Amino acid sequence: MKILRFTSGFATEYGVIDGDMIQGLAGPPYEGIKPTHNYYRPADMRLLPPCAPSKIIALGVNYRSHGEEMSHRIPAEPLIFLKPATAVIGHEDKIVYPPSSERVDYEGEMGVVIKSLAHNVATKDAHKYILGYTCFNDVTARDIQARDKQWTRAKGFDTFAPIGPCIETELDPTNLLLETRLNGEIKQKTTTGELIFPVYELVSFISHVMTLLPGDVIATGTPGGIGSMRPGDIVEVTIEKIGTLRNYVVKAE
Repeated sequence: MKILRFTSGFATEYGVIDGDMIQGLAGPPYEGIKPTHNYYRPADMRLLPPCAPSKIIALGVNYRSHGEEMSHRIPAEPLIFLKPATAVIGHEDKIVYPPSSERVDYEGEMGVVIKSLAHNVATKDAHKYILGYTCFNDVTARDIQARDKQWTRAKGFDTFAPIGPCIETELDPTNLLLETRLNGEIKQKTTTGELIFPVYELVSFISHVMTLLPGDVIATGTPGGIGSMRPGDIVEVTIEKIGTLRNYVVKAE
């Protein structure tokens, strides 16, 4: 089941894809999927990020190929950092190139959307706390990251957390094809089977550090093949069985 979040001009709503139409839901999906009798045509709605996280917990160096290209050691335990909720944008939205940076990179990733409050969760129970999976782009000002020696500013700019286009709820996350394209050219290609720390282990580990809330997103890390974007570029993150997240890079006004 693919869950969308959208506005039809009056309020923010959730819905599920039903053929060529979107069937509305009675409220957020975290406490159960409750379809209504309201149907919408995609042309009559504006797609929003599929969730509104209180926080985004992202993973550094969770694919060996990325660790090798960045000359990072493979961590002994998950290397986590935070991106602010104010960085979130959705499918077809614009990534704003900050004037303080001279190199902004794409990082295609799979995102895990949390369903219910998770605190000190065991790995074997982690699946119970997951609503579904989405595409994520961990946009990074690489030159600022190098200057600061830590990642908050480089990864925290407004528009630096594209998420979407949907949340797929019926999915095995262990071996999905992930591709990132820049202007139609494949730049990253891997499967989620190459994750150093897999999804359920990540949910458990993070929940022992901080409480996860419904709608929070875990960005599971990027594979090798990162590279820079410039204003005018189009970047797409595609994950098997989920779909494609497309964004446009623009200059700051």
